[in-house]
Amino acid sequence: MDIAVKLLIVEDEMIIAADIALQLSKLGYEVSGIVPRGEEAIRHIETNRPDLILLDISLKGSLDGIETAHAIRQQWNIPIIYVTANTDEATFARAKKTRPYAYISKPIRAIELQRAIELTISRLADEPPASADPAPDAPFVLNDRIFVRHREKIVKIFIADILYVEADRNYCHLYTADKEYLLTTTLKVMEDKLPVNFFVRVHRSYLANLTQVDEVGEGHIGIGGKTIPLSHLLREALLKRIQTI
Repeated sequence: MDIAVKLLIVEDEMIIAADIALQLSKLGYEVSGIVPRGEEAIRHIETNRPDLILLDISLKGSLDGIETAHAIRQQWNIPIIYVTANTDEATFARAKKTRPYAYISKPIRAIELQRAIELTISRLADEPPASADPAPDAPFVLNDRIFVRHREKIVKIFIADILYVEADRNYCHLYTADKEYLLTTTLKVMEDKLPVNFFVRVHRSYLANLTQVDEVGEGHIGIGGKTIPLSHLLREALLKRIQTI
């Protein structure tokens, strides 16, 4: 089952917020909520964490958009895309300090919205995982999931759901229990990006999720009801990573 990228809209002009939500839905994204105040955004994130946040810089209330971004970054590593009308230099300088992933100018066009989101996800994929998280229950957006393009949409896959990754020259096939994804990247790149505490190389063409391994044979492993080859040279390293009696 595909899982759409989930966005929170923080915008105090409800007509604009509703229009953004409609555009996001048409583009295949999920809207986790629409809130008009920074304080409400923080409460929303605590119970329904989004993958990305669209944040109006000029919010009304006790926190403007930039102050809201600062508060969010103190607790979570969630990418922020600012939505803004004409912004003066002083405000822009304040906004830069929060390290947003993109800016979108009002009035918002669907193509600009889509490009900003895709560029943000592309930038996330190029970043190394965070070494530590300020909140134990708030993992970095790529520590527990990856984003892939599938059928003209960008979808997220939780790392725990990945069974294994198979090399196919300059491509990879990523398998979950019920779906296969073709990725335009090499197995080496996937090995570098996926968390080493979950994944281990079991063959020159295969990476396996340790938490999904069902059985280990002499020359194969069973994983998620499927069988994939196990290299003799890598078998001992695999056995050391899993608990055996």
